[in-house]
Amino acid sequence: MQKEDIYLIDMWRLLRREWLWFLAVFVVVLLATFAYMRSAKPQWQADAWIRIGQIGTAPGGQDPKIEPLQRVLERLQLIPFQNQVLQSIGFMPDAPEAKLYRKSLKVEPLPYAGPLVKLSVRAHSPQQARQLAEATVAALQVIHRDIAVPQLRLAHQRLDEAQRDLQNVMTERDHLQQTVAQSKDNFASLLLMSKSDELSDLQQTRDDLLNRLGDAYTYDTALMWPVYVPDHTAFPNPVLIWGMGVVGGLFLGVVAAVGRNALRRRAAMQSVGWANAS
Repeated sequence: MQKEDIYLIDMWRLLRREWLWFLAVFVVVLLATFAYMRSAKPQWQADAWIRIGQIGTAPGGQDPKIEPLQRVLERLQLIPFQNQVLQSIGFMPDAPEAKLYRKSLKVEPLPYAGPLVKLSVRAHSPQQARQLAEATVAALQVIHRDIAVPQLRLAHQRLDEAQRDLQNVMTERDHLQQTVAQSKDNFASLLLMSKSDELSDLQQTRDDLLNRLGDAYTYDTALMWPVYVPDHTAFPNPVLIWGMGVVGGLFLGVVAAVGRNALRRRAAMQSVGWANAS
């Protein structure tokens, strides 16, 4: 502990002796930090949470999602898909805004929350960041709607068939009820019971299809919540940049002071050597 105190005292004396070099380097680093902060183009980040659409009439044991989570993540990172998003809002694929969009786009799976996909993208204005995030979700939504068309068509065909079968069985049951009421036919009574059971099954099938095609089980890919864009910039971060500038300036200032002191001592020793030699 005593040696460390001596070392610190020596360092303090060294800095007092070479304070001009220390201060000069420290100021230069702060000026460079200031220049960087002034020249750096600000970037805003938009965050979006996407709920993957699903079709509730999928067979048991099959994923009802329109597209599996992993495939959605891969699609969002495809260059052709990103170019499609950019072109939908008027950006060319080689524009600076397009390069920043592709570079900054990040996707994070949230498998236990829906599943959801968290999407983050940056732009040079908060409005543009929000627009890019919303355009990305809209492009994915269009693709998923196209994928869902055959499945939804098949589900509605099944519902129409169930409605027709239900109507036919109701007509037959009403006819049998009249027959039983008029003739007291035992065979007709058995048929009536059979039709009543069949009618109950068809009603259950129809109601289940209607329920599965309702909003609770069948829905589009869409934003879970509105796109979030903070009031402050994501880059540059003033606190972080200035903190790094101050720490870097202090470190380089100490290095400069130590280096200058070493050169000074070497020159002094050489002067002593020459004096002794003469």
